[in-house]
Amino acid sequence: MTRIRRALLSVSDKTGLVEFAAGLSARQVELVSTGGTAAVLRSANLPVMDVASVTGFPEMLDGRVKTLHPCIHGGLLALRGNPEHERELATHGIRPIDLVAVNLYPFAAAIAKAGISLPEAVEQIDIGGPALLRSAAKNFEAVAVVVHPADYGPLLDELSARDGSLSRTTRFALARKAFSHTAYYDGLIAAFMERVELEASGAGSPPTLALPAFPDTLFLRLEKLQELRYGENPHQRAALYRDLQDSSGLASARQLHGKELSYNNLLDLHAAWELVKEFAEPTLAIIKHTNPCGVATADTLLEAFQQARATDPVSAFGGILASNRTLDAPTAEAIAATFVEAIIAPAYAPEALDVLRGKKNLRLLELPPASLGQPADRAYEIRRVSGGFLLQEPDRLDLRPADLWVVTRRSPSPQEERGLRFAWRVAKHVKSNAIVLATERATVGVGAGQMSRVDAARLARQKAQGPPRDMVLASDAFFPFRDGVDVAAEAGVTAIIQPGGSVRDAEVIAAADEHGMAMLFTGVRHFRH
Repeated sequence: MTRIRRALLSVSDKTGLVEFAAGLSARQVELVSTGGTAAVLRSANLPVMDVASVTGFPEMLDGRVKTLHPCIHGGLLALRGNPEHERELATHGIRPIDLVAVNLYPFAAAIAKAGISLPEAVEQIDIGGPALLRSAAKNFEAVAVVVHPADYGPLLDELSARDGSLSRTTRFALARKAFSHTAYYDGLIAAFMERVELEASGAGSPPTLALPAFPDTLFLRLEKLQELRYGENPHQRAALYRDLQDSSGLASARQLHGKELSYNNLLDLHAAWELVKEFAEPTLAIIKHTNPCGVATADTLLEAFQQARATDPVSAFGGILASNRTLDAPTAEAIAATFVEAIIAPAYAPEALDVLRGKKNLRLLELPPASLGQPADRAYEIRRVSGGFLLQEPDRLDLRPADLWVVTRRSPSPQEERGLRFAWRVAKHVKSNAIVLATERATVGVGAGQMSRVDAARLARQKAQGPPRDMVLASDAFFPFRDGVDVAAEAGVTAIIQPGGSVRDAEVIAAADEHGMAMLFTGVRHFRH
């Protein structure tokens, strides 16, 4: 059992440093430190030895070289109890170091600053710190390594309980944290470098950042936020992780009320949030099993909710709601009259919170407005397949009028065209095969996830309430046969938007002309699997 007799402290984050160092010093642990850290300890009247006194060299090259020396790394890496190692230490006058507390230059914070130049970013790349952590972690059998200030208190407690030593289990757990920390740090630097366009950046200019096509090596930087009650089903374990480089997404939402979120809740909340971000107008979406069962834009959120719910009241029961506006009291009162699992919005009026908190289990999430309307999730969409991952760019395409062309004898009216564009945006968020029936500002029926397009059209018609009426239709991909158009005509559809590109386009267009429909081709599909 190795007692902690000598500790090296060198931290950028000074949180808890003085208290930790004082606790070590009170246990007769000799403190060795570097410039800024040593200054903080001396100002607290704690005895500390400069690293330069150990190495015999001053800190050099503007602080780039401090601890990279055999007197430091020899003291960390020497195997205790190994006669040859102990002989070499004695020969060169090197004393063992039993504990290292290091956290690294704040590279992530540095590159997040607007206008930082490439040389400034490079100077925030820590060299000596990761080397210290790796040396100490490699020799965890004899050396304790600490990277998180949250571990200071428990470590001091264990030293008190174990007469100045730490258990092997503790030292191994700390080593794992250290290797994870350096892996994250190196991945952060590598990902930044991959995005720098050097040719466009002068020595003192902000680096030009671009998302590379697809990097040869992908670094994921994730932090576990919480373990979930279970996964898609109770027999599956699950957890939520946050992307450390994206503060705009669902993982950064704040839960204001309600019981614990489930795995399925989070999937539905993500689908709902991504959908309402498509619209600048007040919009409300109701999601069930990641598919929209009702979406509407309106002059007020209350109207939007009422119209979205009217699309499919049965499916809306127990649904997930998203709003792209601050949720107000009238809308909250209307929502509270039905069963809803969760709501996500940029903010809530105080009166709305009062109403919704009356629902004990209703989960309320808040995401700031800054994340609306941005091409966030700036990284790729990633999905797991057995043995690997699939990456793709997010589907951010929105159509411009110039992208559309009329293929039927009749052109859509301005009102129909507005409805087609609305339905097209919604269809992008419906699992394929997808058919969306809509009026100018609200869905009427949604056919999602069917194995044939005509069945998706039939399902959408079935979901539409009441007798046939004037509405438009969006299809996420082309119609392979005219039967889907015929079903749409029976439902009262007057205009269709679809990508085109089928070998039977001529038959499909002819069917639309027979029914007096207008049809737009986009040349773009929106499969969602």
